[in-house]
Amino acid sequence: MKKNILQLLILPFLFVACKMQNPKNTENNFSESFLPMQIGNYWKMDAQNYTEIQDTMRIDGKLYYKFYSLIGGDAVSTTYLRIDENNQLKESWTEATGKEYTRAKFNSKVRDSFFTLNDQSNNDYKVTVIEKTDKKMTFSFDMIHQDNMKGQTHQVTYIKGQGLDDGWKNIKINGKVIK
Repeated sequence: MKKNILQLLILPFLFVACKMQNPKNTENNFSESFLPMQIGNYWKMDAQNYTEIQDTMRIDGKLYYKFYSLIGGDAVSTTYLRIDENNQLKESWTEATGKEYTRAKFNSKVRDSFFTLNDQSNNDYKVTVIEKTDKKMTFSFDMIHQDNMKGQTHQVTYIKGQGLDDGWKNIKINGKVIK
Protein backbone atom coordinates (compact mmCIF):
# COMPACT_ATOMS: atom_id res chain seq x y z
CA MET A 1 0.00 0.00 0.00
CA LYS A 2 2.83 2.43 0.88
CA LYS A 3 4.46 1.65 -2.48
CA ASN A 4 1.26 2.59 -4.37
CA ILE A 5 0.88 5.85 -2.44
CA LEU A 6 4.50 6.74 -3.13
CA GLN A 7 3.98 6.09 -6.86
CA LEU A 8 0.89 8.32 -6.87
CA LEU A 9 2.83 11.11 -5.16
CA ILE A 10 5.72 10.89 -7.65
CA LEU A 11 3.53 10.73 -10.78
CA PRO A 12 2.61 14.47 -10.83
CA PHE A 13 6.29 15.43 -10.51
CA LEU A 14 7.21 13.22 -13.46
CA PHE A 15 4.42 14.77 -15.53
CA VAL A 16 5.62 18.30 -14.75
CA ALA A 17 9.25 17.38 -15.44
CA CYS A 18 8.36 15.87 -18.82
CA LYS A 19 6.29 18.91 -19.74
CA MET A 20 9.16 21.26 -18.82
CA GLN A 21 11.59 19.33 -21.04
CA ASN A 22 9.26 19.26 -24.05
CA PRO A 23 11.10 21.17 -26.83
CA LYS A 24 7.79 21.94 -28.56
CA ASN A 25 6.62 23.91 -25.52
CA THR A 26 7.79 27.24 -27.01
CA GLU A 27 5.32 29.52 -25.25
CA ASN A 28 8.14 30.95 -23.14
CA ASN A 29 10.86 30.83 -25.83
CA PHE A 30 10.84 34.60 -26.34
CA SER A 31 14.16 34.86 -28.17
CA GLU A 32 12.76 32.75 -31.03
CA SER A 33 9.56 34.76 -31.54
CA PHE A 34 9.19 37.75 -33.86
CA LEU A 35 6.56 39.05 -31.41
CA PRO A 36 7.14 37.82 -27.85
CA MET A 37 3.84 37.71 -25.98
CA GLN A 38 3.66 37.79 -22.20
CA ILE A 39 1.66 40.00 -19.86
CA GLY A 40 3.96 42.84 -18.81
CA ASN A 41 5.91 43.11 -22.07
CA TYR A 42 6.08 46.69 -23.33
CA TRP A 43 7.42 48.85 -26.13
CA LYS A 44 7.82 52.56 -25.28
CA MET A 45 8.83 55.80 -26.93
CA ASP A 46 7.89 57.87 -23.87
CA ALA A 47 5.07 58.19 -21.31
CA GLN A 48 2.71 59.44 -24.04
CA ASN A 49 3.45 56.76 -26.67
CA TYR A 50 3.69 53.08 -25.82
CA THR A 51 2.23 49.61 -26.23
CA GLU A 52 1.99 47.04 -23.45
CA ILE A 53 0.51 43.59 -23.04
CA GLN A 54 -2.00 43.92 -20.21
CA ASP A 55 -4.02 40.71 -20.16
CA THR A 56 -5.27 37.68 -22.08
CA MET A 57 -8.73 36.91 -23.43
CA ARG A 58 -10.38 33.97 -25.13
CA ILE A 59 -12.14 34.74 -28.40
CA ASP A 60 -13.81 31.78 -30.11
CA GLY A 61 -11.98 29.53 -27.64
CA LYS A 62 -8.53 30.79 -28.70
CA LEU A 63 -6.16 32.60 -26.34
CA TYR A 64 -5.30 36.15 -27.40
CA TYR A 65 -3.06 38.72 -25.71
CA LYS A 66 -4.47 42.18 -25.06
CA PHE A 67 -2.17 44.85 -26.51
CA TYR A 68 -3.01 48.29 -25.11
CA SER A 69 -1.51 51.33 -26.86
CA LEU A 70 -1.44 55.01 -25.92
CA ILE A 71 -0.68 57.29 -28.84
CA GLY A 72 0.08 60.97 -28.38
CA GLY A 73 -1.09 60.89 -24.79
CA ASP A 74 -4.80 60.87 -25.65
CA ALA A 75 -5.56 58.24 -28.32
CA VAL A 76 -6.04 54.67 -27.14
CA SER A 77 -6.01 51.42 -29.11
CA THR A 78 -6.69 47.90 -27.86
CA THR A 79 -5.74 44.95 -30.07
CA TYR A 80 -6.07 41.20 -29.44
CA LEU A 81 -3.25 39.14 -30.96
CA ARG A 82 -2.00 35.55 -30.91
CA ILE A 83 0.53 33.44 -32.76
CA ASP A 84 -1.11 30.23 -33.94
CA GLU A 85 0.30 26.72 -34.35
CA ASN A 86 1.52 27.63 -37.87
CA ASN A 87 3.53 30.63 -36.60
CA GLN A 88 1.02 33.12 -38.02
CA LEU A 89 0.26 36.38 -36.21
CA LYS A 90 -3.53 36.61 -35.92
CA GLU A 91 -5.77 39.43 -34.75
CA SER A 92 -9.38 39.17 -33.65
CA TRP A 93 -12.02 41.32 -31.99
CA THR A 94 -14.49 40.64 -29.20
CA GLU A 95 -17.33 42.13 -31.26
CA ALA A 96 -16.50 40.17 -34.45
CA THR A 97 -16.23 36.57 -33.33
CA GLY A 98 -15.51 34.11 -36.09
CA LYS A 99 -13.22 36.54 -37.92
CA GLU A 100 -9.44 36.62 -37.84
CA TYR A 101 -7.06 38.99 -39.55
CA THR A 102 -3.64 37.58 -40.51
CA ARG A 103 -0.98 40.20 -39.80
CA ALA A 104 2.11 38.06 -40.46
CA LYS A 105 3.18 34.56 -41.44
CA PHE A 106 6.55 34.11 -39.80
CA ASN A 107 7.27 30.80 -41.58
CA SER A 108 7.03 32.47 -45.00
CA LYS A 109 9.93 33.00 -47.37
CA VAL A 110 10.91 36.13 -49.28
CA ARG A 111 8.39 36.86 -52.09
CA ASP A 112 5.67 34.67 -50.47
CA SER A 113 2.27 36.42 -50.38
CA PHE A 114 -0.96 35.99 -48.45
CA PHE A 115 -4.15 37.96 -47.75
CA THR A 116 -5.06 39.42 -44.38
CA LEU A 117 -8.76 38.50 -44.53
CA ASN A 118 -8.85 36.33 -47.64
CA ASP A 119 -12.32 37.66 -48.54
CA GLN A 120 -11.50 40.14 -51.37
CA SER A 121 -13.09 43.01 -49.43
CA ASN A 122 -11.70 46.57 -49.50
CA ASN A 123 -9.86 45.86 -46.24
CA ASP A 124 -8.26 42.62 -47.47
CA TYR A 125 -4.58 43.50 -47.91
CA LYS A 126 -2.22 41.48 -50.07
CA VAL A 127 0.89 40.97 -47.93
CA THR A 128 4.26 40.06 -49.41
CA VAL A 129 7.43 39.12 -47.53
CA ILE A 130 10.11 41.47 -48.85
CA GLU A 131 12.93 40.69 -46.39
CA LYS A 132 13.76 37.79 -44.10
CA THR A 133 16.91 37.07 -42.12
CA ASP A 134 17.52 35.09 -38.95
CA LYS A 135 16.80 38.25 -36.91
CA LYS A 136 14.44 40.38 -39.01
CA MET A 137 11.34 40.01 -41.16
CA THR A 138 9.62 42.71 -43.25
CA PHE A 139 6.15 42.54 -44.80
CA SER A 140 4.71 44.87 -47.46
CA PHE A 141 0.93 45.55 -47.34
CA ASP A 142 -1.08 46.54 -50.44
CA MET A 143 -4.85 47.17 -50.55
CA ILE A 144 -5.25 45.61 -54.01
CA HIS A 145 -9.08 45.47 -53.76
CA GLN A 146 -9.38 49.21 -53.02
CA ASP A 147 -9.07 51.21 -56.25
CA ASN A 148 -7.93 54.45 -54.57
CA MET A 149 -5.30 52.75 -52.38
CA LYS A 150 -3.94 50.00 -54.65
CA GLY A 151 -0.19 50.32 -55.08
CA GLN A 152 0.25 52.59 -52.03
CA THR A 153 2.06 50.05 -49.89
CA HIS A 154 3.31 50.28 -46.34
CA GLN A 155 5.82 48.05 -44.59
CA VAL A 156 5.89 46.38 -41.18
CA THR A 157 9.12 44.93 -39.75
CA TYR A 158 9.57 42.56 -36.80
CA ILE A 159 12.81 41.88 -34.93
CA LYS A 160 13.21 38.39 -33.46
CA GLY A 161 13.04 38.48 -29.66
CA GLN A 162 11.87 42.12 -29.64
CA GLY A 163 8.70 42.47 -31.72
CA LEU A 164 7.61 45.32 -33.94
CA ASP A 165 10.54 47.42 -35.20
CA ASP A 166 9.14 50.89 -34.65
CA GLY A 167 12.06 52.87 -33.20
CA TRP A 168 11.17 52.10 -29.58
CA LYS A 169 13.40 53.68 -26.91
CA ASN A 170 12.52 51.13 -24.21
CA ILE A 171 11.52 47.47 -24.59
CA LYS A 172 10.73 44.99 -21.83
CA ILE A 173 10.38 41.29 -22.71
CA ASN A 174 9.82 38.46 -20.23
CA GLY A 175 10.49 40.72 -17.25
CA LYS A 176 13.81 42.00 -18.65
CA VAL A 177 14.42 45.47 -20.02
CA ILE A 178 16.32 44.75 -23.22
CA LYS A 179 16.52 48.30 -24.52
